[in-house]
Amino acid sequence: MRILIVANHNTGGFSSFITEQMEALMKSGADVEAYGIVGKGYKGYLRNISGIKKKIREFQPDLVHAHYGLSGLCANLQRQVPVVTTYHGSEIHTWGLRLSKICMQLSAYNIFVSKLLQEISNYKKRNACILSCGLDLDVIKEIPRVQAREALGLDLNEKIGLFSSSFDNDIKNYPLAKAAIDRVKGIRLLELKGYSRQEVNLLMNACDFQLTTSFRESGPLVVKEAMACGTPVVSVDVGDVKEVIGDTEGCYIAERDPDDIAAKIRLALSFKDKTTGRQRIINLGLDNSIVAKKLIAIYEEVLKRRANG
Repeated sequence: MRILIVANHNTGGFSSFITEQMEALMKSGADVEAYGIVGKGYKGYLRNISGIKKKIREFQPDLVHAHYGLSGLCANLQRQVPVVTTYHGSEIHTWGLRLSKICMQLSAYNIFVSKLLQEISNYKKRNACILSCGLDLDVIKEIPRVQAREALGLDLNEKIGLFSSSFDNDIKNYPLAKAAIDRVKGIRLLELKGYSRQEVNLLMNACDFQLTTSFRESGPLVVKEAMACGTPVVSVDVGDVKEVIGDTEGCYIAERDPDDIAAKIRLALSFKDKTTGRQRIINLGLDNSIVAKKLIAIYEEVLKRRANG
């Protein structure tokens, strides 16, 4: 099976979760190539249509899998091969929803990474499902905290929290996180910005807890990664966090209130062992190898329907 991935490439590379999903698909036997969209706004995206068509002529894929609604819309402006589109959140929560809804009507199949996104989209047709992005559990793995801190040159006795993104990302709501941290005192909060995948894994294991205070999320993937490292999590109820955490001890859902978040941080700091989060991630089927098999089943269903007219 030949699959063409279409996704944003404005930063000079694909998002790590897309790259890792591509790798998992290849390990599952798919022949995968990619087209990176470079351009901002819908006009910038539309300039890529001829490039996508050229790539399709060259690669001759059985199917196109686009990530995000605008990429999916561009991919659907050719009708030679069917398109599967995955919606990750930002296009659903913003002005992109209107264009994404057009994409949903054109796509052969639609994948939402959370139930909330499908509900907001109000897309109820049969050619859709909820399938979260998975993790490469060979990369995101448990490491003893002392070992991780030594590798990063971090103080072994310092109390360290890991924020879900960069402090200047408005959607992640750093002011709320800072207000909570200030109430606990003696904590160094690190921003998740500019690290390699291997370094991210070390950070996840080195910190005492991972903190998420976002205004909105679809996942968020960072919570899943922290859980896969056995690291305590403190998060507001956003995206699918409550469902993913479940009853995992050492992981806490907080109100959007600095006092409550601070109280949950204290609980996380008192949790000295690894959580059972990694097993929870496995039980939820969020290993990329499992996600890849589900995707291939979707591809096969789309191609079967197309063959049957």
